[in-house]
Amino acid sequence: MPKKILLKWLQEKDITIPGALLTQYKAMNLKEEEVVLILHLISISEKGNDFPTPFELAEVMNYSAEECAGMLRRLIQKGLITINEGYSEEGIRFERYCLDQFWEKLADAFMIADKRNEAKENQQDEIDLYSVFESEFGRPLSPFECETLALWLDDDHHEAKIIKAALKEAVISGKLNFRYIDRILFEWKKNGIKTVEQATNQGKKFRQNQGKRMKSVENSDKRNESLPFYNWLEQ
Repeated sequence: MPKKILLKWLQEKDITIPGALLTQYKAMNLKEEEVVLILHLISISEKGNDFPTPFELAEVMNYSAEECAGMLRRLIQKGLITINEGYSEEGIRFERYCLDQFWEKLADAFMIADKRNEAKENQQDEIDLYSVFESEFGRPLSPFECETLALWLDDDHHEAKIIKAALKEAVISGKLNFRYIDRILFEWKKNGIKTVEQATNQGKKFRQNQGKRMKSVENSDKRNESLPFYNWLEQ
């Protein structure tokens, strides 16, 4: 390969293709050829041409100038690109393609998909929640216990993952009962605990503080005893 060609290849500007575009263009009612055309608009714009003609687009695509013009019209009709007008410092009128609405609609499509996936995950977590409780308790839950779980989810608006974290805390503390778990959830909500990481850190902090208090009282006791766990019911 001649050095000049290699240097020209190295100097070509790269464009970044957002992963969201590959996953959401179908939801945005975009065809594959329209996505490619948009990518060419971005690439050509970065080279200094903000308003390529259909003929210029046809030179880099496997479509005729007429087909490229049709794609541009469809993208404008879909509200994904606009044509902005302006004047240069010399007073010369110019036109340019603007992709602001395209990026906004791509962001909206991504957020909608993300919320949909989150809702599916939460729904699955809620279904799994009953199985996790029955596994830890070693028996089927009673109707009252099932109702309590439903109240935590629907009335108290605790996320399933937080309820599971409270269950884990009860297991660690050796107090596996619904009253104890309810108290943990109450304390966490009061203290603004919303993530599993925050809940885990809170439990560790309480147990460490409890351990320090016991050490100060029993500093003369040299026996290697396990530290007592934090008793949420004493709060």
